Amino acid sequence: MAAAERREVGGERESIKGKAKLRLKECDVGDKFSHLPLRKASVLLPLLLRDGALCLLLTVRSMQLRRSPGEVCFPGGKREEMDKDEIDTALREAKEEVGLQPEKVEVICRLVPGIDKMNHLVTPVVGFIEDTFQASPNPDEVSDVFVVPLEYFIKPLNYVAMPYKNSSGYLDWMHCFTYDDHEHKKSFKIWGLTAHFAVFLAIVVFRMKPTFEVHFDLDNLIVSAENYFLNLYASINERKKSSL
Repeated sequence: MAAAERREVGGERESIKGKAKLRLKECDVGDKFSHLPLRKASVLLPLLLRDGALCLLLTVRSMQLRRSPGEVCFPGGKREEMDKDEIDTALREAKEEVGLQPEKVEVICRLVPGIDKMNHLVTPVVGFIEDTFQASPNPDEVSDVFVVPLEYFIKPLNYVAMPYKNSSGYLDWMHCFTYDDHEHKKSFKIWGLTAHFAVFLAIVVFRMKPTFEVHFDLDNLIVSAENYFLNLYASINERKKSSL
């Protein structure tokens, strides 16, 4: 490739990244929800460029794990005493699980958190990683690592909405994607909180309405996302009180 072509390709890549970073920073919640009295956990949403498209790195939990074996998730886990904040937790867990060095992550923002089925406050931390990153999965925790185009989470080829009882005990709808990874000749099921975070991330970056129904108002994205979370949190508290 000639030098001029390399510069043009490099410019396009930086333009894609730059636009995504600006939109993500507009949605940064920082430590706004850190004070809530729930046990804390974090996940890293690692973005990278492949063939000119934004992609998201995901993992598959080892079958040896007691909780959710074989499920697709982001690198992450529970907060430990040594962690300064949610970002520290996400970076530490990513290093332990897939060998991603913290200094190789350009952290962009923290998005609106979620609440998992164990009632942990789960904060999604978004960061860019190098396109050439080669994962070194810890076999005790991770059985597979794969990459999905971010756009798949607003324009999927295989999607269903599944009814389920959310953390507060109310009936809700869960995103469930099936992604066929032709490179590894495998299919991966992406659902639950992982799918919820991936969908919100894709909406933030592309500012496009998905081909399926979502809880968010695209004209008022942050407020609607925060309200959805706070309603869930309030209903969990109500449920706790009623069970006393």
